[in-house]
Amino acid sequence: MFPKTIAVPSMDPGGLEAVRSGHFGHCDAFTLIRVENGEIRDVSIVNNPPHTQGGCQAPVNLLHQSQADALIVGGIGMRPLMGFQQVGIEVYYGPEGETVGAVIDHLLQGKLELIQANQVCGGGQF
Repeated sequence: MFPKTIAVPSMDPGGLEAVRSGHFGHCDAFTLIRVENGEIRDVSIVNNPPHTQGGCQAPVNLLHQSQADALIVGGIGMRPLMGFQQVGIEVYYGPEGETVGAVIDHLLQGKLELIQANQVCGGGQF
């Protein structure tokens, strides 16, 4: 079963044609894609709060409040990964340099996998 609402960190202005941001915590916005029966039903955009306000937990709270079920990232630190897992948001790895629409297609085709604890970013990433 596919997630109902998928969040993708996006470069400005967001949307399906925007490029997926390489770092979710510093992205311009999150594109929220609502999926029903394996098809896109709605697309909305929420601005990402400044990283300094709550650090990597700010996006966790924002996406939880936005009722996201899943997130597609290129990388993530352990602390935010744990935060997303605690609020029931699945975190998938998506390829770099693709549009939001392309990574959503990959997910809907079953080509993306959940990020595992041994794949998280280290150092100053979290």
